[in-house]
Amino acid sequence: MSDTEAARASLCATKAKYSAEREKRLRSDGTDQYRDLTGLFEDFDRDPYADPDFQRDPVTCDTEVAIIGGGLGGLLAAARLAQRGITDVRVIDKAGDFGGTWYWNRYPGAACDIESYIYMPMLEETGYIPTEKYAKAPEIFAHCQRIAKQFGLYDKALFQTLVQEVRWQDDAGRWEVSTNRGDKLRARFLIIAGGILHKAKLPGIPGVETFKGKSFHTSRWDYDYTGGSPTEPMAKLADKRVALIGTGATSVQAMPRVAEMAEHLFVVQRTPSTVGVRANRPTDPAWATSLQPGWQTERMENFTRIVAGQEAGADLVDDGFSRIFGHNPKALQISTEEEELIDLAAMEAVRARIQSIVTDPATAEALKPWYNQMCKRPCFHDDYLPAFNRPNVTLVDTGGKGVERITEDALVVDGVSYPVDCIIYGSGFETGTGYKSRLGFEIYGRGGVSMTDAWAGGPATLHGMLARGFPNLMIFDQLQGGVAINFAHLMTELANHASWLIAQCIEQGIEEFEPTAEAQEAWFHTLLGKIGAQAMFFAQCTPGYFNAEGRMDPSAIRQIPYFGPLLDFVQILRDWRADGTLEGVETHSTQEATAR
Repeated sequence: MSDTEAARASLCATKAKYSAEREKRLRSDGTDQYRDLTGLFEDFDRDPYADPDFQRDPVTCDTEVAIIGGGLGGLLAAARLAQRGITDVRVIDKAGDFGGTWYWNRYPGAACDIESYIYMPMLEETGYIPTEKYAKAPEIFAHCQRIAKQFGLYDKALFQTLVQEVRWQDDAGRWEVSTNRGDKLRARFLIIAGGILHKAKLPGIPGVETFKGKSFHTSRWDYDYTGGSPTEPMAKLADKRVALIGTGATSVQAMPRVAEMAEHLFVVQRTPSTVGVRANRPTDPAWATSLQPGWQTERMENFTRIVAGQEAGADLVDDGFSRIFGHNPKALQISTEEEELIDLAAMEAVRARIQSIVTDPATAEALKPWYNQMCKRPCFHDDYLPAFNRPNVTLVDTGGKGVERITEDALVVDGVSYPVDCIIYGSGFETGTGYKSRLGFEIYGRGGVSMTDAWAGGPATLHGMLARGFPNLMIFDQLQGGVAINFAHLMTELANHASWLIAQCIEQGIEEFEPTAEAQEAWFHTLLGKIGAQAMFFAQCTPGYFNAEGRMDPSAIRQIPYFGPLLDFVQILRDWRADGTLEGVETHSTQEATAR
């Protein structure tokens, strides 16, 4: 057999293995398998970092711009508006501070998995240089606070506040935002930056509510129970048997820290992640002082081009993500035999690395991922795999089925009971569900029509941001919008777009704007034209949040994002702004609104 024939035979066998592993994990309930953090499970959503006795008087006021969400999207929108001289802004968030995911995710070991020099936004504007290539969560959270302080956003923020409803006032031409603290805000413009992956979810395991030990979600880490902090050892786990459910990006970071201190740790796995070399390192001071103006945008766009398979010249970031796409520019397509063989070689290297590090053969075999490389977000960590060599760590592989049930003091997998004192859910965040479900409130547009009703047949937007029937509303989401490996890059561009649009309206005396039905339909056809091989790639992947747990509902076709390269999407926004005519958007001037 020739080398070519051998490679083809190996590829054929591997594809059969991928298919079999995918079939194991398919469930008829798809994303419905997860439980909402309400009712019996509302304690899982309790904020462990905020003042539980916090009280304030209700706020009733008019404001130019209301921003719902104080994470990266809302923070950047407010900062960009401030740079344009628009400071009559209010930011509302259920958290106790700015930061979004970096406020909530304080689990041990939390860090960015995208290089911090391109992930942490507004580095040039704030004059800050991260201390290492992959900054830890406390440093990123502090940077979010730095941005908020520099642009004077704290006195404009309403924290520990849940939005209950937003409603367009037809007569007044304003949005009214109602909250659980009795606030009534009337805003000319409304930005919803509620986060793409922010609403924690629990797996629908029978008996989850019966467990009498301690349990919490990784995004609500309970240091009162574990002891320690994001940077200090969790000494209170020394006599505890702990189960960590999940082996995605969060668990890969948290698991080694828990393993260091727990009496015993059971790592419960449905689908293994790919785990490559992280090789974090301190920032080189000489490199930092050599940076020229515009360096962050240049570096950010270089990375985004590379991971989109576009020509970018030198690889400025040179990390695991850029190497994946540098070796196989069509890693999200796998449309030819050559691309399949490149992906196979990459995954064989991932599996070989596991074999070389994990000493127990059965554990090593169970940790091997069997799917195309980009079917799940790749992970990079230098301590995760070695931690399985510790005598106090046991991998509980569920064969793709998940936990069978939970009892008062144990979890059961394939008939075997594992008694534990604590269950930590690294089960991720809600995605692929309805917009209202993820936000937690309803949006009512013209004539009191809810977004749920208006989008009953599927979403309709222009650029994923503007929606007909919902004037002066700007949405930051991937639904019908851009998709990015570097989430901060997408949020930066959406903030640029929204702040420009608001500034234009103020300068031109435009009181109301909304897209035409024709523009929305044209945008949808643009999206359809970009589906191509990427959508087909995810459809055949192992179940996960990239493909709605393998249940790709054809009726959800209108939810598709812009599957082309992110910078192509960004260029569409830039060209639209450069044109200056607000093409596809109906506007009403101050005089017209007054006459109406």
